[in-house]
Amino acid sequence: MTAMAHEPLTQAEVLLEGFLALDTPEGFRAELIEGEIVVTPPPDGDHEDYIGLIVGQVIRRSRTDMQFSGNKGLKLRSGGDCPKDHVIPDGTFAPAALRLYRGADSWMPCDGVAMVLEVTSTKPKADRETKRRSYARGGIPLYLLVDREVSSVTLFSQPENDDYRGVCTLPFGKSLTLPEPFAFDLETTDFL
Repeated sequence: MTAMAHEPLTQAEVLLEGFLALDTPEGFRAELIEGEIVVTPPPDGDHEDYIGLIVGQVIRRSRTDMQFSGNKGLKLRSGGDCPKDHVIPDGTFAPAALRLYRGADSWMPCDGVAMVLEVTSTKPKADRETKRRSYARGGIPLYLLVDREVSSVTLFSQPENDDYRGVCTLPFGKSLTLPEPFAFDLETTDFL
């Protein structure tokens, strides 16, 4: 009997394999971002309230009929020798006509996603920096960040390489213009 020679796994492949095999406790989210496994505890009620306020406005006011998911993970291009980033945004919006959320796989490509949403929680630096870079590398046109620590909302646009060129930050209480395909002013008075 001869043993078949197997190519040794690279460090990136071992990391991805270990990540995909994780069994996180109910409510926790495990993500692989820039070669690091990040586990986040379940969100609090205020976190979910912000998401609900935004989703309600998008569904009622967006010029394009949008679908929303708060559970689908995105597979995004990563930097360097890292495996693909596997990120679960607090919210993902895509034109309903594309029906991107079909399929059994819990990880989907980011092609067709119009905007991702994050609300800061226990690891705000990840939302402000690491995830922002990951979304930009993936070419996601818009990234909406609700930063509870500083009471502001930021819209990142025009992804290029590892970041966004367009940045508009406003304090809670001001209206933030969401461009096409949304084409409406997001009201943030209820965020106060």
